[in-house]
Amino acid sequence: MRKIYIFDTTLRDGEQSPGVNLNTKEKVEIALQLEKLGVDRIEAGFPAASPGDLAAVNAVARAVKNATIIGLSRSREQDIDAVREALKGAQDPCIHLFLATSPIHRKHKLRMEKEQVLEAADRAIRYAKQYFDKIEFSPEDAGRTELDFLCQVTDMAIKAGATVVNIPDTVGYMNPQEFGNIFKTLKEQVPNIEKIQLSAHCHDDLGMATANALAAILNGADQVEGTINGIGERAGNTAIEEVAMALATRPDFFGAQTTLNLKEIAKTSRLVSKLTGMVVPGNKAIVGANAFAHESGIHQDGMLKEKTTYEIISPDTIGLKESKLVLGKHSGRHAFREKLIDLGYELEEEAVNAAFAKFKDLADRKKAVSDEDIRALLEEKLIDTPEVFTLETIQVSYGNKSTPKATVSVRVEGEIREETAEGNGSVDAIYNAIDLATKETVELEDYSIKSVSQGKDALGEVHVVLKQNDISAQGRGLSTDILEASARAYLDAVNRLIDKRKQPSRRDNMSLI
Repeated sequence: MRKIYIFDTTLRDGEQSPGVNLNTKEKVEIALQLEKLGVDRIEAGFPAASPGDLAAVNAVARAVKNATIIGLSRSREQDIDAVREALKGAQDPCIHLFLATSPIHRKHKLRMEKEQVLEAADRAIRYAKQYFDKIEFSPEDAGRTELDFLCQVTDMAIKAGATVVNIPDTVGYMNPQEFGNIFKTLKEQVPNIEKIQLSAHCHDDLGMATANALAAILNGADQVEGTINGIGERAGNTAIEEVAMALATRPDFFGAQTTLNLKEIAKTSRLVSKLTGMVVPGNKAIVGANAFAHESGIHQDGMLKEKTTYEIISPDTIGLKESKLVLGKHSGRHAFREKLIDLGYELEEEAVNAAFAKFKDLADRKKAVSDEDIRALLEEKLIDTPEVFTLETIQVSYGNKSTPKATVSVRVEGEIREETAEGNGSVDAIYNAIDLATKETVELEDYSIKSVSQGKDALGEVHVVLKQNDISAQGRGLSTDILEASARAYLDAVNRLIDKRKQPSRRDNMSLI
């Protein structure tokens, strides 16, 4: 299997992401994790950019022992000298030279003709060759450079002493067919092309960075450049984890592989996200929070029967423990029953059906239902107490300068009773309205509220104790709306009071003994 070298530029191009500024300690920490991941080459920074960047590159160069450490340089002697200084102490140093070659860059940025570009790049490579055995040269904006001129530039770089020629799609302009053709053409037309490695550096402005990098591999590229989580200038770079897993998952198609330690991918992604402050989107391939999460009932059923029905990558491949079956409004009964078993609940079919109905009602209100939510649903009454009164609707009017008013409708024996009442607060108004609707005279002895789960849409649990004459009963109510939970708890307690009234008293039971 052909090896594809991985050139990581998280510390250079990745740091150019707006708002990202890594200090020396953070750069070293990321570099050491990249070393554990097994990347072949680490571009540690742009030493000529500032004294701080030079010092950070030097710190990385001294810390990392098992990867080539690279410093970026314009095609200028002073930049090359800065890289020389920065890479002192590196066990395997390399310089990365670049010069723009596209017509638009030649005209508006460099104000140079083709011959001048070739001369400047040749001079820089030959100067660097005095100090570095490994030299990578990048014709900046190669994607928009005339293909015949790109062949000339590559030929020049080989003759001057470059060991790697990188083809950057600097502005993310290319499509896979076009980009792959560049590598195919270079392989076919440039003399002595086998003496160097060809590299691909893609940006994601049109969302094709990974696809373009893979197209380059299919057409002969030896190296792929990218960043962890795909961070970088503008829309970012090729995501290294995506290329690595594409090759690992489809060796039959690509016929190539990296030598990365794939189990370090998730850990590396989390570290880069934490230190750069760039949150990984939930739907991000490979490392997003949802990459191994399943909510659809059809998908969950398939996963429970055979994981490969809906997962082409096992989460432990990248260092994660397991897939997640996320319970939400799309989840089915099969996944819900499995979750109950995982939580230690063995219920009869009738109880499962009742719990599932309540789960579906809750799932319509919450984005995701947590284990704590499910435990609370199961601990709430399911079918044990007959429901004389059932809450139908609740409407509350409240203002800090007006008297709270509540309208409550309850169902009893097929009839809907609706009553409106005022109170000292919203909950008091609700309870007064329920008293009118149920025609029950009760005394509220205790009221408490707590959050069952976390977040703004957390389930609220209300617990009440009602007393009627010498009988008392507890009631519990759950809802993402605390006023609704309060109403449900109150009605639950009323129903329990009625159920207790119907049962023989303790004294009556004593007389039967």
